[in-house]
Amino acid sequence: MLYFIDVILPIPVENTFTYSITEAEAGFLLPGMRVAVPFGKSKVYAALVKRIHSDPPTIYEAKDIEHILDETPIVTQKQFELWSWIASYYMCTEGEVMRAALPSAFLLESETIISLEPSVQLQDEDLQDDEFLVYEALQHQPVIKIQEVMDILGKRNVLPTVKKLLEKGAVSVHEEVYEQYKPKLVTFVQLHAAYNEEVTFNALLDSLSRAPKQRELLLSFFSLKAKTHKPITTIALQKAANASSSQLKSLIEKGVFETYQKRKDRVEFQGEVQVTKTLNTHQETALNQIKESFETHNVCLLHGVTASGKTEIYVSLIEELLHTGKQILYLLPEIALTTQLISRLQNYFGEKVVVFHSKYSVHERVEVWNNVLHNALKAQIIIGARSAMLLPFYDLAFIIVDEEHESSFKQYDPAPRYHARDTAIVLGHMFNAKVVLGSATPSIETVYNAKQGKYGHVYLGHRHGDILMPEINLVDIKEKQRKREMTGHFSDVLLRAITDALALGEQVILFQNRRGFSPVLECKTCGHAPQCPNCDVSLTYHKYRNQLRCHYCGHHIAMQLKCMACGSAELTTKGFGTEQIEAELKELYPEQAIARMDSDTTRGKYGFEKIITAFEQEEIDILVGTQMLTKGLDFRNVTLVGILNADSMLNFPDFRAHERSYQLIAQVSGRAGRTEKQGKVLVQTYNPYHQILQQVSANKFEAMYEEQLDERHNFKYPPFYRLIRVTLKHRDYQKIEEASIWVAKALRQVLGTDAVLGPETPPVARIRNQYRRNVLIKIHRKQNLSQTKRLMNRVQTSFKAIPQYRSVRLIVDVDCY
Repeated sequence: MLYFIDVILPIPVENTFTYSITEAEAGFLLPGMRVAVPFGKSKVYAALVKRIHSDPPTIYEAKDIEHILDETPIVTQKQFELWSWIASYYMCTEGEVMRAALPSAFLLESETIISLEPSVQLQDEDLQDDEFLVYEALQHQPVIKIQEVMDILGKRNVLPTVKKLLEKGAVSVHEEVYEQYKPKLVTFVQLHAAYNEEVTFNALLDSLSRAPKQRELLLSFFSLKAKTHKPITTIALQKAANASSSQLKSLIEKGVFETYQKRKDRVEFQGEVQVTKTLNTHQETALNQIKESFETHNVCLLHGVTASGKTEIYVSLIEELLHTGKQILYLLPEIALTTQLISRLQNYFGEKVVVFHSKYSVHERVEVWNNVLHNALKAQIIIGARSAMLLPFYDLAFIIVDEEHESSFKQYDPAPRYHARDTAIVLGHMFNAKVVLGSATPSIETVYNAKQGKYGHVYLGHRHGDILMPEINLVDIKEKQRKREMTGHFSDVLLRAITDALALGEQVILFQNRRGFSPVLECKTCGHAPQCPNCDVSLTYHKYRNQLRCHYCGHHIAMQLKCMACGSAELTTKGFGTEQIEAELKELYPEQAIARMDSDTTRGKYGFEKIITAFEQEEIDILVGTQMLTKGLDFRNVTLVGILNADSMLNFPDFRAHERSYQLIAQVSGRAGRTEKQGKVLVQTYNPYHQILQQVSANKFEAMYEEQLDERHNFKYPPFYRLIRVTLKHRDYQKIEEASIWVAKALRQVLGTDAVLGPETPPVARIRNQYRRNVLIKIHRKQNLSQTKRLMNRVQTSFKAIPQYRSVRLIVDVDCY
């Protein structure tokens, strides 16, 4: 009997591929295990087994697998179900979902290995310069990888050189798959069994009388053992005795000590577990309402104002589930938020908490993955950003989506372009788990679903400790500039408030949603502003690097001393970013500690942690930052928040601009006055009579919701309609123009004229030398979505079949808000 497996490959192809296996392999393999399989002419991939069967493929002959990579499955059946839903709903392939879900250490691809042919001897004169360098390198090491050849030759295209060496018979080439993950091993030390007797031990001490350092090492070992009663590492012993590794090595060689190794997790909790806080009456009421709503709904919206203590309610819900041994997922929109929350939850639940996000190394991610899959004691509570939702849960009981309104939950590039909040609700449904969506400013869709009775709805309108909501004042900077009451980008009102807060020893947060020093550098003589050669945007000036940088493709040049067009030395900056605000503050308040928090200052793994910890410990007086500051951070001593330019958010070409502006201002305001003293928020704007600014200053969420909902209904936007955006990308402007018109026309034919908008050019028309055009599809909620997608797939297939459009990249983004 013949045996076959269907596998998912980590590449964007729609179908699974079938490979043949032996009877023994069929008996050993299980769905979710990885196998190395040949694909194409010479590539080898680590693929996931999805199904084991005995049906041979009809279209092609099944190849044999290379070898089995796992002893047990690394992916669960529930994950396959979720991947299948994501691929179907977000119109991508399971291979793309696999690539996004698995840590990169699991996504093995073969590397081309070049080895020397010993039977062929070449003379130096037979070889050209590049060939000689590669041939010479192979004389010193048996095999080299393609990447190493690139390093040797100092260029990217090395294949012609390798090809010439192959033709001369000097080398052979083959593909090899390497396992990337290596467990962390810690070396422990113990006394040899021969010296456990008192007589032999005393004899040993006498023999070491001429080696005082070795004797000291031995005595330190016993004093450490008496103190800790735990296995002793070689590093701890060397530290305790202040000895070198060679002195310890001598004792090991003499047979006094023995060493052994143990695997150790790279991420571990060290500290004491504390008792959780008791809830106040408002929190207690909200908690009981959530539990009641869970009797009839699987999803509940917790709409609690900023500083109302939503986290403590989550902690109480988690605590009630812990004894069941089931898993709990806590999703956050930003890594910056995990920093504060991890320490808080670890203090309550110790090593039951694990964290998963993109700043973790490859090895750390693999360990978290394995703990979630196998180790209930170490991974019962999983905290993470959106990617944590793709982990291999085996028994998920509860999901918290904190700050559910955040756009960071949406993945934009690469595929799958999923929304973590919506996918978490589907994941919860698969496990029959309860889901809490928490926010001070929930998204309009979520509130709409709650009001329609689709979700439970709990409102928590009191701040913790009954402290007052911050007082929000609008500052008219148009009027201030006319009266010459501005100092740089600060109004006299804001400066006075900063000075008063600092005098009382309080901290200040200033918000400007743009990083860098200035978004535009302009020549005063001819008006020229340096542009990015790859994108249709001006270069942003970064003063600390003395560079002009593109925020889309990373292209950068040194700061210009003269205009690139006319040669004039009169250059000026337009607009301002966090860096410029920081520089102005340092001039105005030279005695104060001022820090900046944006994606430039938080690049490292612990970038967020360092700044947040320093601010919490009051080492920083004024913190300037972008929107990563706005999300759920809890600082006790902040009484003043300044928003330097509210208009840039309001005037954005997006149907969500007003909703997002309200959310952003309300969230950043919520960082102020989180203890007894009422916080103060100053919003600088050129248009203080704008409806959204009036609503946010009076905390009128309901009024904003009703107004926005009415607009959405009139103009056919979510929650009444679904949006699917089709983006076309290509280097040739003419080709993209023609292709986008063809796609829009074809979609109108199958979906109707009213459902399709465009093609139109986005605000940034070219990124990384690729021109972009968008076609927007609006589908009524009552319309059959799967049928619409089938029709769209048909159009997509027809489009790819047209030879002149084959090089045009077509991207489909479902729920592109």
